[in-house]
Amino acid sequence: MPNPSTSIPDSPGCWTLAGIHGRLAAFASSPGVPMHVPAAPTLLVDLGGTNVRFGVADPSRDKPLLTDSIRRYRVAEHDSLVSTAKQYLADTGLQVSRAIVAAAGRIVDGETVKVTNNPWAISAHQTASALGLEYVHLVNDFAAQSMAVTLLQGDDLVDVGTVPRPVIGAENEQTFAIVGPGTGLGVGGLLVRQGHCSVLQTEGGHAGFAAHTPEDIAILDYLNHKYGRVSNERLICGQGLVNLYDAICHIVGAKAADLKPEDITKRAKDGSCPLCTRTVETFAGIFGSVAGDLVLTLGAWDGVYLTGGLIPVLLPWLERGRFRERFEAKGRFRDIMEKVPTQAIMNPEPGLLGAAAIAVLESGQSLLPRR
Repeated sequence: MPNPSTSIPDSPGCWTLAGIHGRLAAFASSPGVPMHVPAAPTLLVDLGGTNVRFGVADPSRDKPLLTDSIRRYRVAEHDSLVSTAKQYLADTGLQVSRAIVAAAGRIVDGETVKVTNNPWAISAHQTASALGLEYVHLVNDFAAQSMAVTLLQGDDLVDVGTVPRPVIGAENEQTFAIVGPGTGLGVGGLLVRQGHCSVLQTEGGHAGFAAHTPEDIAILDYLNHKYGRVSNERLICGQGLVNLYDAICHIVGAKAADLKPEDITKRAKDGSCPLCTRTVETFAGIFGSVAGDLVLTLGAWDGVYLTGGLIPVLLPWLERGRFRERFEAKGRFRDIMEKVPTQAIMNPEPGLLGAAAIAVLESGQSLLPRR
C-alpha cells in the first residue's frame, strides 16, 4: 500500500512520522510506491518517564501485537534501553529482526531522542548495533497512539455519547482527532486519504486555555496569577487535576489539602470530598471544550478518540454528560458537533498497539478494510 509511513530510509534507524504531515499533500497527488520490507518479528517499545513496555509484533497477523509478549520494566531499575531490551528478550526467549521505539520525547533527525523525565539517551544506530537488529525506528509516542486507532476493536473502545461509532476507512477521506490526558496532554490526528493512513503530530496540548463559563474565568484568573500563560495542559492532565482542585478551593474560600491526582479521583469516586467531586466534574467539562475545539481546528468531523492513563479512571464523569455538553457547545457549529462521535480508548497498551500498526505499514500491508 502506498503510504509515506512505509518508506525505509538509506541510513538505518532514521525513519520517523515527524515529516508525514508535511508530505501528505504531495504524496496524495503522486501515488508512487515506496520501498517495503518483508514482514518479520518486530520488537515494540513504549518508552515513558517511569516505565518501559515491550512487546513483539507479527505484521502478517490480523492482530499483529502478540499480547502474551507484553512485559513492563521500571526505568529506574535499569541503566539503558539496550540493557532492558536484552533483559526482556532473555526473559521471554523471543527473537526479533528489527525494532520500533515509541518514545515520549522529540525525535531529532530520526536518530536520537531524549525522553522527558527519563535519564536514558537513545541512538537508533547504536541500539540496532547493540541488539543485532536490521534497524531501529524511533517515533514519537503520540504518533504511535494515534496510529493505534486503526487496530482498536470491540471492548478496546467505549462510546462517550450516543453518536454511532465511526468505521475507519469507510470513506475516501476521513479526519480523526486523538487527544490524551496523562502526564501531559497529547494531541494528534489520524488522516485517511484515498486508502492511505497518516499521522498528524501536533503540540496542541500547549494551546492556550479558552474560558467559557464564569467558573472557567475564575479558574483562569487563579492559574494566570500562578503560572502566567495558561495552556490546556495546565488543566487537562494529571497535574491539571491538582491545579483545578486548588483553583476551586480558592474560589470557594476553602483551604486546599495537599492531594495527588489519584487522591482527588479516589475521593470523588467514594463521595468523601465534594470539592474533589466538583474538580473531576469540572475537568470533564473543560476536557469536552478542548476536544470540541480540536475538532474545529483539525476539521476532525469523523470522530475523536480519548486516550491516556486518566481516561479509564475518569470515564464515569465523561459519560455523565458534561463532556458532551461542552463538546457540542460550539455556537453556530452545534448542529455539526452533535453528530461527531467520541470514543474512549480502554486498551491498556495503545503505545505498543500503535507501534504494531506501524510495523504493519512498514511491511507494505494495509491497515484499512478492503472496500
